[in-house]
Amino acid sequence: MNINQPNSLLPVPSGTLQIPESPSQELVWFSLIVPTYNEAANIEKIIQRLTQLLDERIPGNYELIVVDDNSPDGTWQIAQSLMQKYPQLQVMRRQDERGLSSAVIRGWQVAKGTLLGVIDGDLQHPPHVLLQLLDAIVKGADLAVASRHVDGGGVSSWSLIRRFLSRGAQVLGLIILPSVVGRVSDPMSGYFLVRRHSIANVTLNPVGYKILLEVLGRGQIKQIAEVGYVFCERKQGESKVTWKQYLEYIHHLLRLRLSTGHIGKFSQNFPVGRFVRFGLVGLSGVFVDMAVLYLLSDPTTLGLPLTRSKIIAGEIAIFNNFLWNDAWTFADVAMQQNSWRQRCKRFLKFNIICLAGLVLNVLVLNLVFNFLIRNRYVANLIAIAIATVWNFWVNLKLSWRVTQVK
Repeated sequence: MNINQPNSLLPVPSGTLQIPESPSQELVWFSLIVPTYNEAANIEKIIQRLTQLLDERIPGNYELIVVDDNSPDGTWQIAQSLMQKYPQLQVMRRQDERGLSSAVIRGWQVAKGTLLGVIDGDLQHPPHVLLQLLDAIVKGADLAVASRHVDGGGVSSWSLIRRFLSRGAQVLGLIILPSVVGRVSDPMSGYFLVRRHSIANVTLNPVGYKILLEVLGRGQIKQIAEVGYVFCERKQGESKVTWKQYLEYIHHLLRLRLSTGHIGKFSQNFPVGRFVRFGLVGLSGVFVDMAVLYLLSDPTTLGLPLTRSKIIAGEIAIFNNFLWNDAWTFADVAMQQNSWRQRCKRFLKFNIICLAGLVLNVLVLNLVFNFLIRNRYVANLIAIAIATVWNFWVNLKLSWRVTQVK
């Protein structure tokens, strides 16, 4: 189905990063972009595996497009040399632009598929998951995302620092742009498929590596499906994850927030049932807190100092809330991660998030009371409501989710 001259490189589009409604050439069903930079050690393996999988599932009805940013190790040359062996393969060499996100979009601009996708070229995204993503699209999804944080997903061996940075990045996303980041469990995924019409004729403006944010933020995405996958450590080549990527991620979030003003889709994905259970558990925590505070601080009981009593009472209430949430609110997730080590990790995260919620509660209370409503009790109710939503939503996305597998 490759209509180019043998071994010829694809022309690099220029101008606005916009996907046409329909391709200018003969159609195929599926176009998969493999963005690369210094992946000479991996490129032949990934092409071989993808071709084998797709030849079995949709023979002759797909194309692979390697978009290389002029790698010093000659990745594009190796890929180009494989074009005769793999007739569905095409290669683009970019010499004047850099960046994974723009590489993906440039590939989509020349793609002939009605379904578009992206997968990393370093084999950290397991190719076989592609078939499950295709199945999700066939069942009606506009966007199918490979996620580390749903059933069947996880990371193989991340350091504590990298886990912390990943969690922190998602928390920032939930704060800055909940209507986008909250729609998927893994907004930093770089492995997904999307229908062309969902992102066609929209000017995309990505920053850094996280193209999924741009698709969610600017595309017309209705139905989303997620498929679990285990993010594997690379065996060849060097990781490209640096502090710069995290800064670009924050920049991207802020720019999307200012340019799109997304607020409407958050409620569509809000799990009301879980939230009601979370609220009831929180109410039980209030009674536990009050009872323990009385037993510890009242002169007729132990008579301990008030501050010390409050700290102990608050922590016991948090422990109470965690146990009920683990056994009831998020029981389906907790059952999949039921070792003591995993429970302790959830409890630690729950504690930290609740502490942040307390800080948020105090800030909102002061802001509402000093600038909006001069009634301390009404202001406190508003602060409690906002802090409760914060505690629920961040715990839903970070504490009770599948994050670690063997």
